[in-house]
Amino acid sequence: MTDPVYIVGAARTTFGRFDGEDNDLAEEAVRGALADAGLTWNDIDFAVGGTNGETKPDNLVARLGLTGLPFVTVKNGCATGGVALMTARNGLLAEGAGIACVVGYDNHARGAFNASPARYGIGDWYGQTGMMVTTSYFALKIQRYLHEHGIDPRALGYAAEKAFEYASHHPYAWRRKPVSVDEAMDADMINDPLTRFMFCSPDAGAVSLILARGSRAFDLCEKPVRLASVALRGRRPGSFEVFSTWLSPGERTSPSIDAAAAAFADAGISPAEVQVAQLQDTESGAEIIHLAETGLVEHGAQMQGYLDGDYKVDGRLPVNTDGGLLANGEPVGASGLRQVHEVVRQLQGRADGQQVPGQPSIGFTHVYGAPGISACTVLTTEGE
Repeated sequence: MTDPVYIVGAARTTFGRFDGEDNDLAEEAVRGALADAGLTWNDIDFAVGGTNGETKPDNLVARLGLTGLPFVTVKNGCATGGVALMTARNGLLAEGAGIACVVGYDNHARGAFNASPARYGIGDWYGQTGMMVTTSYFALKIQRYLHEHGIDPRALGYAAEKAFEYASHHPYAWRRKPVSVDEAMDADMINDPLTRFMFCSPDAGAVSLILARGSRAFDLCEKPVRLASVALRGRRPGSFEVFSTWLSPGERTSPSIDAAAAAFADAGISPAEVQVAQLQDTESGAEIIHLAETGLVEHGAQMQGYLDGDYKVDGRLPVNTDGGLLANGEPVGASGLRQVHEVVRQLQGRADGQQVPGQPSIGFTHVYGAPGISACTVLTTEGE
């Protein structure tokens, strides 16, 4: 039987605007995670770095130490962090190694991403229609979803209110000023029905995690968190994704549905058992859709959950307890690892912001990115 893999160290930087080099952020996060685990760079057997920028994460060895370890670079859009974590886990097992480090980071310029249609295998006509502007895609997708499931559009405002309320208590979040439902609904319209308080923005930040195999984890950490599963899935016919030029008829599918189902099956845990979750909320509508696609909530039931306070820190299912993407922004390479960092801290009872009460022991993370890829993890402190 394969040794279980645990997270024994975790650290992140503050997210927001940053005038230095993105490698500065990455180094800060790695050194913080090493310190958290009581290790040095010389103790690391395998490393993975993820970024959506132009730098190469494996160049970090020039700063951290030339130890000869294998260092893998990952780039998978917004799913980069989740893919980097999976690669680190797989590297530990494949290499027969004991300790791995994973880091994700980016330092994006202000403004929307300027993606080229050709780089996604699409003709220039797609950009000329305006569909390469992701705000248009997200607006179209949530308009259809709200209509199909009879959801009150004010659910979008509730998602934004929750995000900024969580962030107001979190020292590493970028946007920490609370926003009411009405303020979110009445703000400047970007793409109907999504206003400026309902979108995340590209920014800067870094996160690092230290992984250990088997019993070694309990020598390094008072309460290691088991990486019970991590699953990655791509799109199938019937999925409506970022930079997708068509939607096939028939059954609606989604890489998020497939990745979440695989992660829960591999962990032997059901969505109903999750006690704290992180979901990709590139905008408010994404959180609403992903609540159901991951199996955490029934389609159409999301609004009642907001009204009942289910997703708040003392609710049935606290969601995006660090403010999510809406309040942290999205340094693409770091985003998926930020989710895992937050859940790890919650399960260890040492959250940086609001702590979920009742000693939660099962957490879930979900990240989604272009052109249609999703990575999900199940994390637990049970079965030690």
